Amino acid sequence: MTTETIKPSIWAFANPTRFMGFANKAIPILAIITFILLAVGLWMSLNAPEDYQQGYTVLIMFIHVPAAWLAMMSYSVMSISAIGTIVWRHPLADVSLRSAAPLGAMFTILALATGSLWGKPMWGTWWEWDARMTSVLVLLIIYLGLIALAKAFDEPSEAALPLAVMTLTGFAIIPIIKFSVDWWNTLHQPASVSRFDRPAMGPEFLYPLLIMALAYMAIFFTLHMMSMRNEVLSRRIRTLKMQVARKPKTGEA
Repeated sequence: MTTETIKPSIWAFANPTRFMGFANKAIPILAIITFILLAVGLWMSLNAPEDYQQGYTVLIMFIHVPAAWLAMMSYSVMSISAIGTIVWRHPLADVSLRSAAPLGAMFTILALATGSLWGKPMWGTWWEWDARMTSVLVLLIIYLGLIALAKAFDEPSEAALPLAVMTLTGFAIIPIIKFSVDWWNTLHQPASVSRFDRPAMGPEFLYPLLIMALAYMAIFFTLHMMSMRNEVLSRRIRTLKMQVARKPKTGEA
């Protein structure tokens, strides 16, 4: 198969009409997968044993950690979409970026809120300006700034390029969040799952955590595709309204 035959098939999917057909079929399937993963993950999490140090407070981990992971993953999706806008002028890249931003902000707020709830009994304070917490707060500010920037333009196409550039600029916060516990002395423990040798937690905690992470990913992709579908429909409605507004009224020359 040649490059010439591959490229048209990829760009055919970029057609909004084809995407809408795919989304209408994929969203119900993703919703079912999300429900199953979330039900299994919550059941496994609630049946996890009491931690010898943290007691049942450790259960917050199954909500907090996947939320933190998805906060970063959402921004990574936005950055890939930004590249699609800048380099390839992909028709759905800007739609993907705009749709992922509110979801990323939601996961970031959830991570900050649950981290605060977890930190109070463990550290004795609701908030501490350590490197990890501060960098995640900066990520939330970036999310809110990008959402505001997208809303500042009446015409979505005019905001696409500056939104993509600002998104890629803000991506620098992602490695800072990831390696903050290694670069600075923080209250957060080092990575417990993504280690080269083996995870630093028992299977009774690891497996529910991974299932919940998959459930969060399924939630993201389900809501992301639904949001993209709504954005495409919104742009179509806007185009139709503009066409009607430009059409000369009956009786006019």
